[in-house]
Amino acid sequence: MSTNTTNTTSSTSGTSALNSMNRGLNSPYVQLSVTMVLWGSAFASSKTVVEHVPHAVAALLRFGGAALALLVAMVLFGSRRQGTKASRRAGGRAALAGVLGVFAYNSVFFWGLSLAPSLDAGILIPVMSPVLTSLFLLVTGRERASRARLAGLGLGLAGAVIFFLGAGGSAGGGPSRLAGDALFLLSAACWAAYTLAGPRVLAGADPLRATTYATCAGAVLLGLVAAPAVPDVRWGELPPGLWLNVGFLALGAAAVANLLYYRGVGAVGPASASLMMFTVPVVNTVCGTLFLGESFGPVQAAGAAVLLAGAILAATQGRPPWRRGDGTRS
Repeated sequence: MSTNTTNTTSSTSGTSALNSMNRGLNSPYVQLSVTMVLWGSAFASSKTVVEHVPHAVAALLRFGGAALALLVAMVLFGSRRQGTKASRRAGGRAALAGVLGVFAYNSVFFWGLSLAPSLDAGILIPVMSPVLTSLFLLVTGRERASRARLAGLGLGLAGAVIFFLGAGGSAGGGPSRLAGDALFLLSAACWAAYTLAGPRVLAGADPLRATTYATCAGAVLLGLVAAPAVPDVRWGELPPGLWLNVGFLALGAAAVANLLYYRGVGAVGPASASLMMFTVPVVNTVCGTLFLGESFGPVQAAGAAVLLAGAILAATQGRPPWRRGDGTRS
């Protein structure tokens, strides 16, 4: 009898532990954390690809591969429901979001990588995206204008100015780096808009279907832009390591990461999801310095610190996101 009791208790404990682990893996913040690690490492990986092929082709390789992977996943694991008028409208919204968050974002992002280090992208895009998201929510009245919020936005703006001054100086890299950083700032604006569109895009469509439609729409447009440059690439001379980077970018940093990000946005809202972007600069800085040997000048480093501090203050209003009650999950 005692043996049976022990076995039953052990089985119950094992089931409970497994259920607890599954709940943890399904947590939107765990999924968003995985997304940020994938995105943080993708900046350096994308820079490596841009060094071997034109930036438009690099963007196509990343999201063309992601589109194929997501289409396969949707066929294997997607909902079998017949399309309704509402779901077709949701698919159309997702495709339009892909024009912004996949096509426009990556067109300027990979162009910027051809001009500036990946370290700059890993600071400006993930840090400015939450600031711009927060600014839009503030202007439209969806969040309150607290003193901490206004102070953070002002501090973030000052940090961005310092960062750009450092990029434009001779120690920072000159006009080329400055132009690349300007493109990264435009990328941040595209991503902020894509994040804000998330709840509307997900209305009537599951995350897998919405992500697939958005990625495919963006990939088609990226293909049209890249088409003139494709014949100029010496495909047979590309190193094998490049294809490993392309595979990681397409499957991990695009297909899986974008799917998890949309799930996170649907669960916690655009404001809270965008806060997770602050972990990306840490991952990116490690990858950029270790694998590419990139570095900041002292002025850029100071600007990055001020920008990050202001962004965190603006996005959190000086309070942890789980204590906020200002409707940021809407």
